[in-house]
Amino acid sequence: MLVTTSTLTALRTGFSGMYQSGLSQVESQYAAIATNVPSTTSENTYGWLGSMPNMREWIGPRQLQALMEHEYSIKNRDFELSVRVQRNHIRDDNLGIYSPLFTEMGRATGAHPDQMCFGALAEGFDSRCYDGQYFFDTDHPVIGPDGDVVTVSNTGGGSGPAWFLMDDSRALKPIIYQDREKPQFVAMDNPTDQNVFMNKEFVYGVDGRNNTGYGFWQMAYGSKQPLTAENYEAARVAIGTMMGDHGRKLGLRGKLLVVPQELEGAAIELLNSDRQANGATNKWKGTARMMLADWL
Repeated sequence: MLVTTSTLTALRTGFSGMYQSGLSQVESQYAAIATNVPSTTSENTYGWLGSMPNMREWIGPRQLQALMEHEYSIKNRDFELSVRVQRNHIRDDNLGIYSPLFTEMGRATGAHPDQMCFGALAEGFDSRCYDGQYFFDTDHPVIGPDGDVVTVSNTGGGSGPAWFLMDDSRALKPIIYQDREKPQFVAMDNPTDQNVFMNKEFVYGVDGRNNTGYGFWQMAYGSKQPLTAENYEAARVAIGTMMGDHGRKLGLRGKLLVVPQELEGAAIELLNSDRQANGATNKWKGTARMMLADWL
């Protein structure tokens, strides 16, 4: 095959098509746990996190609810994935080996938000959120009904595989996926490019800019304890009794149980079985949806 401009244009179109094919094969899960926030700058600041406005009886003039400012920001990061195509492979018409590579490039690109968001969820035991505490922690500070600061826990501790119970019905999910530049398929396939002159290689790739962070910690409970009925109940109670500042109820419920592959069986038994192992009625059947997370 002659390496001409028209040949390279056709190859670029073909490689892009394989990439798009792989992209379309991805079944994303991240939207259930993360809010997609468009970004227009290098860094977004979420100073308003921690303040959830509340209705009050209107007596006298309006009371303007100022947002509590937190120094919490998410800086966008650059990501890329590239494939090299040997010039001799084009000349020898030996391009079949690249089809799976470009298809997998598309799959990897499509799965990137899932990897980022579920990675952030798993790292929540060691990564800090807007209040300066780890996202899953035992001592999140909250202003109590009498005005004193009290501490609240959203974790069960433990050392086994992590599982998560969350309320995924609110406008802001537990994880923030900040999207600055969506991935774009790009190419360096001009015969005069330096990579062709020096290495006899045409380079095709994809690049984008994004990052993840944490929303309201009250909406998620993380545990590394065994996934038992007792520990699941503790998680439901913790989320259901979460309060905002000044003792305000948040009305949260544990609606989504997110588990890794190791806990699939325990989660199915907990949420689907009519009876427990001891023969007692399983009162937790159907109390939450189960998500087997591919990227935990």
